[in-house]
Amino acid sequence: NGIMHFKTFRCGLHKVLLCFFYGTGLDQNHGGDYAAFENMIERFVSALRVCGVSPYVVMDGGSDPSDRKLETVNKRVTNRIQRAHRAAVSGQQLDILPQLAKLVFKQTLARLEVPLAQCYAEADHEIAALAAEWQCPVLSNDSDFYVFELQGGFLPISLFRWEEVKQTGSHQYIPCKRYNTSSFCIFFNIQPQLLPAFAALAGNDYVDLRKTDSTRKWAQVASDLEGLLHWLKGFQQPQDAFEAAVGMMGDMNQKKKGELLQGLFVGMEDYKIHPSSLKKFFIHGIAPPFIPGKEVREALSGFAKLSPNILDVLVLGRMSLSTTVDHKDKPSAVLVSRPIRQVMYALLLGIRCPRGVEERDRVGLELKVTSVQPAFRGCLQVLLETLGVPQDCLGRLPSDLRLQVAATCYWLKKATPPPDLRVLKALLLCTELSLVCFVAAAQNQHYNHKLDMDVSHSLNQWQACLKDSLRLNQLLGRPLPEPQTSRLYEGTIVHHIIWRMKSGLKLKKLDPPSVRRYRSLLAATRRFSIPEPATPSDTQQKATASPQQQKQQQPLTDLTTSLKQLFLLYDDDDEEVETEAHSGIRGERDALLDDLVSVRTRYKTKERNKHCNSTELVHKQCKGIL
Repeated sequence: NGIMHFKTFRCGLHKVLLCFFYGTGLDQNHGGDYAAFENMIERFVSALRVCGVSPYVVMDGGSDPSDRKLETVNKRVTNRIQRAHRAAVSGQQLDILPQLAKLVFKQTLARLEVPLAQCYAEADHEIAALAAEWQCPVLSNDSDFYVFELQGGFLPISLFRWEEVKQTGSHQYIPCKRYNTSSFCIFFNIQPQLLPAFAALAGNDYVDLRKTDSTRKWAQVASDLEGLLHWLKGFQQPQDAFEAAVGMMGDMNQKKKGELLQGLFVGMEDYKIHPSSLKKFFIHGIAPPFIPGKEVREALSGFAKLSPNILDVLVLGRMSLSTTVDHKDKPSAVLVSRPIRQVMYALLLGIRCPRGVEERDRVGLELKVTSVQPAFRGCLQVLLETLGVPQDCLGRLPSDLRLQVAATCYWLKKATPPPDLRVLKALLLCTELSLVCFVAAAQNQHYNHKLDMDVSHSLNQWQACLKDSLRLNQLLGRPLPEPQTSRLYEGTIVHHIIWRMKSGLKLKKLDPPSVRRYRSLLAATRRFSIPEPATPSDTQQKATASPQQQKQQQPLTDLTTSLKQLFLLYDDDDEEVETEAHSGIRGERDALLDDLVSVRTRYKTKERNKHCNSTELVHKQCKGIL
């Protein structure tokens, strides 16, 4: 329909926005460029609003309880596993969504106050119903929306030029293409009621005639979609077309013919629009009903607070796990956080679960299903007990760091093989420093280093621990504040920091408060799990040292003591306590950091917190960090 001038109206946004945005120029192979992803979402929403568009986002929930799509889903997961390995080996971008992308997407939309609903099952029907009632268009790339009859039309994302906002008179608009089923039917000269039949005949989750065709007649008719449309011109009603198609299948008994016809009719019903169950939620905040009960219903409903995987655990006893860019010879990165998930299963299902929960994960390049038993120790402090962090140690830690630090502690104790100290250093740097600074400083740099498989695997494990810690925290009602995920990790930057460390290069121009906090975090966390990489001279000294000296050189493993020390070090307001805590480790701490960071300037804390809102100031302050 050419260029569409947007005016004030609602726009339904499909869940594929998430994958579409992340596949548009963002790095996928280093674990996620979350700050850049957040920035892209912000710019997209701003472009809509400046044109008077009110976006409403609807996302998928759990899997179809009927499992009619299970075979298709398994094939897609296996394909994704294979693509992830190829991406790790070749460096190609092969559309592997980073582990925390969905959470960043949800958090950013919530912060921008964009209405967001998460369905109990697939979102397509709810989006179509909502769009039909509001007479607004749907923005997506899902081919199903070429079939739904929507008065407001369908806007393919690939033809939606949101970064090219135009102006005519006093109005701004987004150039795009709008599709209508009526125009499609006129162009191909078929009856509108045959469009759902066309979709069913082309292949659906209930029946695929191509697998049943023994005479190859149907294969000739439906060799391509345009040929199928040409064949449908000769029919007025779906039933006539279905009976003619089944008649081409060769000799079969009446029962088999009836099953095929029923499958085609059921497939066609998928495109029938029913009343929306989300309209009341968006307008009045009333969640649609759900079987497990009020508490679970409210947690899982339109606010999209919990992962859709929780629904699969409740309804199907199944958990589909993330696929990470990793080498096939490495064990799955999500194995490290299985004990966290076992506590989640116990909370959801109870300890006595005869079959356990089916975890769908990879072994090598194959999809494998493993039964995992719930495990719950019954303590009141479920989250901290699971992560191994004492409650009294979190009091002095800033609220936005508590969950992340606890998850990092868990990772340091459980990861196999143990993480390299340089990986921890890089993660702590990105925790302490503004990632916007890193991105601004790195905009004109290209990091084309070959992916370090060991580093990538270790960081994948850290993200798995953080992701499942966030899920458990959500399930428990957020006893710890949920951190802004986009500020915790920026994949290409973390990998580049580690590369610079290994190359003996330095990072420059960190403000003194950042350096102090970074030193404190590093000195405390490394004491209970990670030794410095050994050098030849270190190895010689260790070999000649006395047993008592060797004992003193071993890293401390008392997590309680280490965390208490960390929180004391963080409190800048208590100079006396800070000085006392520093005295025992100042020498070690300074030695660890001096080879990495040189301090050349000082910024006030308020200026450091404000500078991320100004691109010009960010570039000025962050130039030369990397």
